[in-house]
Amino acid sequence: MVAVAVGLGALALTLAWPIPLVLSRAAWPAHSPAVALALWQAIAVAGGLSMIGCLLVFGASPAGSLLGAWHALVPALFTGPIPPQFGVVHLAALTLAAGLAVHLALNLALTAVRAERERRRQHQLVSLLGDPMPGQPHTRVLAHPAPLAYCVPGIRTATVLTDGLIDALSPDELAAVIAHERAHLDQLHHLVLLAFRAWHSALPWFPIANRAERSVILLAEMLADDRARRAAGDEALRGALLVVGGGGPGGYGDDTVIADADMLTARLDRLDVVPAASSSPAVPRALVLGASALLLIVPLAAYTAVLADHPAG
Repeated sequence: MVAVAVGLGALALTLAWPIPLVLSRAAWPAHSPAVALALWQAIAVAGGLSMIGCLLVFGASPAGSLLGAWHALVPALFTGPIPPQFGVVHLAALTLAAGLAVHLALNLALTAVRAERERRRQHQLVSLLGDPMPGQPHTRVLAHPAPLAYCVPGIRTATVLTDGLIDALSPDELAAVIAHERAHLDQLHHLVLLAFRAWHSALPWFPIANRAERSVILLAEMLADDRARRAAGDEALRGALLVVGGGGPGGYGDDTVIADADMLTARLDRLDVVPAASSSPAVPRALVLGASALLLIVPLAAYTAVLADHPAG
């Protein structure tokens, strides 16, 4: 079991720094943002499972299995004493594993509750202050001179534009903006971003958490840009971006990373580098998706290997 714990620890360290760092600096995600987004999600899930699993497996190693540690320690919590084979370092590892798992789960739940509360508030404000846009049943227009556009996800969805934006854009540019915002809603980008926002909130001191959230936001914007390019063309999207600027896909909360000028520059540059119909070759895409699946399988397989009772080691 110690060897399994060491392997999970090595995987956790690899997924915590070098792999995300390389991925965030790579050029290929701009050509295949959906594939890159899947890889980021696999890295986050596998990293969390490996980090918790490393502590959990090491802490349970004196019993020879996770179930063995459960049967040995849970009764001792009520009747005592703790079995002597479990040293302070093993108990500390188990406590850290449980604490980390609870911390991540609570942050995810709290982030989801806050986001849902804010979405409801936004829907109420939009319903009260906005007017339906002719020909666009899910689009509301706010009387405001600033050129703004954003989307509000949820069971009810809404695309919100301002009078200032409508006045500043041509019909094609406006169509690009609406297609972009609808893509965020249709592809459920808010759910993907919710997980990374919760991860960043749970581990604000962890540098890669910020980098991961920024990368995922940019990929979501690129995916929405691709919908807008197909709907209205590159030049219409470019003109709209120059007017609207950067805006995150449904990001709420004080601690969230928001789309900024650097992301906007990357999206504008991409219009010149990546053709609208571009996609990665089939083999690299298959390799990346296979690697994503493998990242999830490895920690799950490690958990399974040490679950049942067998001699300690």
